[in-house]
Amino acid sequence: MRAAGLPTKGPWRLLGISERGKRAGAIQFTILYMCGRYDLSENPAAIQTKFRVPLVPSFTPSADVRPTNVVPIIRLDREARRECALARWGLVPRWAPDLKFGAKCFNARCETVATAPSFRSALKVRRCLVPLNAFYEWSGPRQHRIRHRITLLSQDLFALAGLWEQWGTAENAVETYTIITCGANEALAPVHNRMPVIVDEGDYEAWLCDARLELLRPYRGDLLIEPPPQA
Repeated sequence: MRAAGLPTKGPWRLLGISERGKRAGAIQFTILYMCGRYDLSENPAAIQTKFRVPLVPSFTPSADVRPTNVVPIIRLDREARRECALARWGLVPRWAPDLKFGAKCFNARCETVATAPSFRSALKVRRCLVPLNAFYEWSGPRQHRIRHRITLLSQDLFALAGLWEQWGTAENAVETYTIITCGANEALAPVHNRMPVIVDEGDYEAWLCDARLELLRPYRGDLLIEPPPQA
C-alpha cells in the first residue's frame, strides 16, 4: 500500500532519489528534502559588503523565505566577476515543461548532484552562493512540530552552496536556483539527518570558480540552534 502523502508518480531519477528511497514512503521523502525555509532579513548594503558585489537589486527582506520566492543569489558574470542577481527558489532545468518543475527541485543532494539530470549541467558552469541569516528545521511528531532556527555563532550573514539555471525564452527568461544539502553535522543530527551545505567564507571564490565537490560537506564550525534539540 502506498504511504500517505507520497506522489504516485514523480521524476525520482531526475532528482537523484533512489528506488529504495521511493519505496521507503512519505517519511523518507520528507527526510530527503531538508532545507525548505530560511531567513534573509539583511539589507542590500550588508549583502553588498559581505559578498563584495557592485550592486544588490532591490528585494524585500524576509524572515521566512520559501520555495518560489525571488531573492538574491551571488554568482559569477560572463567576465568571471561576482554579481548579485535575483532568482526564484526552485531550480527549473532548461528542458523542463514549465516553472512548476521547480517545486521538485528546491534542494539538490550532494551525493547525486553531479549525475542527476536536473542538476549536473548547472553544477559544471552555474554555481552560486545563497545569502542568509538563518535556516529552519522542524523536529518532533507531526502533531507537535518544533521549529528550530539555526545560525552560525561566528557570522550574522553567511552563505549556502547553490546552483542556478535560466528557463524560458530570451524575452521571458526566468532565473531559478536550488540549495545543495549534505548529511547533518553532530550538532544538527538530533534535529534532522541532513543540512544545507554551508560554504566557509574563505571558500566562496573556490566554489564559484570550480565544481569543488569536496566543499559539499557538513559544516565544521559552531551552530546556534534555537530552541536546542531535546535530549
